[in-house]
Amino acid sequence: MTAKPVLLFVSPQFLFPMDAGGKIRSANILKQLKGGAFRTCLVMPATMREDSRWRVEIEGLADEVIRIPRPPRGIYRKLRRLSGLAASTPVSAYADADTGAKAAVATAAARGADLIVFDYVQSLAMAPASLAIPHLFFAHNVESEILERHAAIASGLMKRIWLREAGKMRRFETRACEAANGVITVSARDAEIFRAEFGAGTALAIPTGVDPDYFAFTPPADDAPAEVVFTGSMDWKANQDGLCWFMDEVWPLIMASRPETKFTVIGKSPPRAMIEMAKSRRLNWRFTGFVDDIRDHTKGAAFVIPLRVGGGTRIKAYEAMAMGLPVVSTALGVEGLPVADGEHYLEANDARSFADAALRLLAEPATRRGLAQNARRLVEGNFSHRDAAKIFEQHCLAILNAAR
Repeated sequence: MTAKPVLLFVSPQFLFPMDAGGKIRSANILKQLKGGAFRTCLVMPATMREDSRWRVEIEGLADEVIRIPRPPRGIYRKLRRLSGLAASTPVSAYADADTGAKAAVATAAARGADLIVFDYVQSLAMAPASLAIPHLFFAHNVESEILERHAAIASGLMKRIWLREAGKMRRFETRACEAANGVITVSARDAEIFRAEFGAGTALAIPTGVDPDYFAFTPPADDAPAEVVFTGSMDWKANQDGLCWFMDEVWPLIMASRPETKFTVIGKSPPRAMIEMAKSRRLNWRFTGFVDDIRDHTKGAAFVIPLRVGGGTRIKAYEAMAMGLPVVSTALGVEGLPVADGEHYLEANDARSFADAALRLLAEPATRRGLAQNARRLVEGNFSHRDAAKIFEQHCLAILNAAR
């Protein structure tokens, strides 16, 4: 019996709890890859506490797991990111590629991997200087595009910082495409960008996956309360920017028509300044922080994605659609997803139209119901984690065979 090829998956982050889109995507792909065409080995950082708390879940991710010891988050992480501002490597790549991480990846690779998958382009900074093993990177976003979008709406010193980091990242992504045997992206749009702008010879896309059984469908009620929700990690700058815009420009317009409307922000690490601002303005906002199950906080609500910057695809959109939550989003909030305005969600890109779309969802039961049913059918029939992982596996095999 022929031995399975070994796939070494290098993650720059600890994947539990699965409280962010990238963690959700990577962890579910790994779960589905286990037992398939490859023997899988996962390398990822973990503190002693994380390793103890999530031991069972960790073992379910791969046939073998190699943990990169790391100190608890805190001053070390902040200082490393700060020092990365002066480096030629992008901050997000420099911060993860310390001596311990590089040593762990080099040791794991030397044990005989057939293919290495670097999760996010940034994790290539953890690779050995000379890497003869076929490898690819899994691009959850076009990272330089996100940084450029931040720069476009920033001013003063922050604009200069964003522009510098965008330039560093664009050069980093270009070198990655030149050196790697391929790139796997989360949308056909991103794959085309890597081919056209970065010279990737092989750029292959997978669909965004969701668990339609876990996120079970509940039809919107005709007498749904005036409640709006947002889900997302609140330590991500794109989510912070989107909600600040929503607070400043969209929410007052909603309040003018429906002052009883409530808004719930579901996600870890909401900024203290944002919470205090909502309190000082006496807004009817609630911040949950991290929750074990977002389903407990979303029932009957309209779902908003007020993003102005970001990249890749938003898993939050498919989760909401699977649950039957009617969605209003900017075009960027559903970028890369095969969804249609007026059929699966309502699109709005300025404050007035966004507020009007949200108010429409609150006022029109038939609109809520129609959008929810159409969106659920789309997600359920085409976008499970199993489907996404199967295509990911096929792409990995194709890139490995081409390299051989």
